[in-house]
Amino acid sequence: MNAVGFVSCDNIRANFSRAMSDMYKTEVPLYGTLMELVSETNQYVMTHSPEVAKSLQQTGELSRLDWERHGAIRVGTAAELATLRRLFAVMGMEPVGYYDLSSAGVPVHSTAFRAVHESALQISPFRVFTSLLRLELIEDPTLRAFASDVLNKRTIFTPRVLELIDKCEAQGGLNAEQGDEFVLNALETFRWHSTATVTLEEYQKLNAQHRLIADVVAFRGPHINHLTPRTLDIDLVQIGMPKKGIPPKAVIEGPPRRKCPILLRQTSFKALEEPITFKGQAAGEFGSHSARFGEIEQRGVALTRKGRALYDELLNAAREALGEFPNESNAARYVDTLEKTFDAFPDNYDEMRQQALGYFRYFVSEESVAQWGNKPVPQTLEQCIDAGLIYFEPLVYEDFLPVSAAGIFQSNLGDNARSHYKTHSNQQAFHDALGRETINELTLYAETQQRSLQECAKTLKVASLV
Repeated sequence: MNAVGFVSCDNIRANFSRAMSDMYKTEVPLYGTLMELVSETNQYVMTHSPEVAKSLQQTGELSRLDWERHGAIRVGTAAELATLRRLFAVMGMEPVGYYDLSSAGVPVHSTAFRAVHESALQISPFRVFTSLLRLELIEDPTLRAFASDVLNKRTIFTPRVLELIDKCEAQGGLNAEQGDEFVLNALETFRWHSTATVTLEEYQKLNAQHRLIADVVAFRGPHINHLTPRTLDIDLVQIGMPKKGIPPKAVIEGPPRRKCPILLRQTSFKALEEPITFKGQAAGEFGSHSARFGEIEQRGVALTRKGRALYDELLNAAREALGEFPNESNAARYVDTLEKTFDAFPDNYDEMRQQALGYFRYFVSEESVAQWGNKPVPQTLEQCIDAGLIYFEPLVYEDFLPVSAAGIFQSNLGDNARSHYKTHSNQQAFHDALGRETINELTLYAETQQRSLQECAKTLKVASLV
């Protein structure tokens, strides 16, 4: 609670993340099983690799690991997206990055709402990958008009959460009671609804265009479609999923297994087939819909623009060499191709750092400083590292990968999913709908790295470290 009686937006975010996890565990029991597997795996890794636990402790990530989640939500209109921006702002979450998935056959463009400062991320790293349906990609004009009409008639926010958003903006925050009420009301936007707002015939037409279009348009709320915990070893989770009765997707998305993980690796279990009552159906009649699935992620070091260019080049080369979409029939060949291709990417943090491929946080070694005594302190970063006065840790990647996101989506959309759309990304249209520009994630990583260098320089009493 601050001086004027407002609860911290970081605490509201942490409370919302816990409430979301509890709700999703009730709605999708396999998610609870998945959480057990991730917890077991993380404990195994930290027990057998103490250096991993030490690194997490030094960077402040250990305390956040058990509650680290990302969710995903899909909305249908600019008004819904703009209101979500205001809702997430109450929780200290800003839109970071722009992702166009249409080139991979998914008719949406997206951003990730998250905290942007390292201190806020340590309290709660909760993220929500938020996608806006691109109605212009519905080829049939009649169906496009129908979808637009259905979406414009629905209201996905409770009246009370809208009041609380207004109040937060007007007074600069919420008190503890208002914060708790906000969490309960905001949760309703993400809740699953087993009744559709369209008839079965209308649903089938939407589904024939694209299963994701049906998922966005046919329901009265944009249910959370997955909630993702963070594991320290996704390969162990992938192996362990079938033993828990969880069928994993064929291929882990992202880079191959490495000693020094980079960016983001993701896997999931197939989307659930869930009973749905469609508009006009008699009592006891049901259809079905497949949308919600379980996902797991392993996060590595954030890459610089140079590092990301190399990653994209190698990933594209591996996929071109495979010659087809990664699936169950070619999974082993794809993994082998990926690993061989990525031999060209340094698998050593110091090499990555010296080649400016990744972002890192720098820390002063209190033990080394105490032993250093009154000797003159080196004036450059590399000299301080060589002297043991400064050590570095990888800066965790907090964002997403378009190819990986599309791969997860496609694995849950079926074999008849579209491979691509003949269109260009439209970031300006997304910004217009959002009501602001998204933040470039590379800028955030560079700022965090620079803050850590400034803190080291201040502690060592040197002018600057370069």
